Amino acid sequence: MTAAILSIPRASLHQQVARRLRQMLVENQIPPGAKLNERELAEVLQVSRTPLREAIKMLAAEGLVELVPNRGAIAVELNEADVLNTFEVMAGLEALSGELAAQRITEAELAEIRAMHFEMLAAYTRRDLPGYYRLNASIHAAINAAAKNPVLTAAYNQVNARLQALRFRSNQDEAKWQHAMAEHDTMIEALGKRDAGAMRKVLLEHLGNKREVVVEQLRHGTTQVAGATG
Repeated sequence: MTAAILSIPRASLHQQVARRLRQMLVENQIPPGAKLNERELAEVLQVSRTPLREAIKMLAAEGLVELVPNRGAIAVELNEADVLNTFEVMAGLEALSGELAAQRITEAELAEIRAMHFEMLAAYTRRDLPGYYRLNASIHAAINAAAKNPVLTAAYNQVNARLQALRFRSNQDEAKWQHAMAEHDTMIEALGKRDAGAMRKVLLEHLGNKREVVVEQLRHGTTQVAGATG
């Protein structure tokens, strides 16, 4: 396992560690089914085992890792049925987020999303998948926040946590990645026009396409299926 050494402030230390572990899961630095080695992780993240264990408990509560007796924490693996069911729910949450955001978004929120979109386009041009994905996730989260429904946001965060690693790896196919970028162009246009119907439509299609790519990868054994975040 390799990861950049992270300097973590003392405040909310276990939350900072949990955030870094989510990133490692998403980017496959901790592969699905792998044990989270506490000694190695403590060394890489430069923290003691106490905040590390608290962070692992957080990830377990989110369904990202499984605490197995006599084995410790294991990165969760999802089977095909899990993937289909989770994407089905996520598509509905994303579509509702987009629909409400188109009706409720402020000019400041729209400007911020547009700025992130242009940064994401630059990452796509560089073929910087980690950078692209982090901006992509931030855009989806910002659309959800613009919906201004805290119950929706809570459900969104919980379900999305299980899919982040899969959404990250679905862009490893060049043609599919290009299509996903085009769908984001459509989202920005629909948001700018405050077109709730168009936002709902493009987000349903976007998540449906992600689901198809992930299931195809799973069936052909070209990717491992794992729960993750961010």
